[in-house]
Amino acid sequence: MEDRAVPLDAETKVTERPHDHKDELRLWLRLFTCKEVIETEVRRRLRDSFDVTLPRFDLMAQLDRTPKGMTLGELSQRMMVSNGNVTGLVDRLVEQGLINRRPSPKDRRAQIVSLTAQGRKFFRAMARTNGDWIGEIFAELSADDIETLMHLLAKTKASARKAIGNKAIGTKAINNKSFGNGAQR
Repeated sequence: MEDRAVPLDAETKVTERPHDHKDELRLWLRLFTCKEVIETEVRRRLRDSFDVTLPRFDLMAQLDRTPKGMTLGELSQRMMVSNGNVTGLVDRLVEQGLINRRPSPKDRRAQIVSLTAQGRKFFRAMARTNGDWIGEIFAELSADDIETLMHLLAKTKASARKAIGNKAIGTKAINNKSFGNGAQR
């Protein structure tokens, strides 16, 4: 019987011929490195300029979008962190006078948190400055570069969702994933 080359699907190809995915692995590493470089710089600048961590900035960004506030559970879900992590962040921001915490009128077990007037003013100043930093970081990209990159990243995101959707893992986590700067995905 003659040995015929059987076309491989992408999953089998990765398993049986990992050397065939050098470009995809290089792309993954490039995306990850870009994310790490930018996030590390944003973290440093937030700390140096505002004495704020990126998770606190992210939490305040979520609250800025929801003026009436939200429960700790909702915050936890949006930020994709544990309730314990959110509680610790909230405790520190309450101590600083940047957010309020009150019982939910619908559920005595739940607490609603919202930005104080001082917190909203402080967050919006940080957000404006953060926007300037991101603009500076991407200053070498033309409008066409950005448009092309946005298109390719949307295609990359759809490809990842499709691949994950074909597995038992599901897409819930990827659909809600935060990138640490309040940016839309």
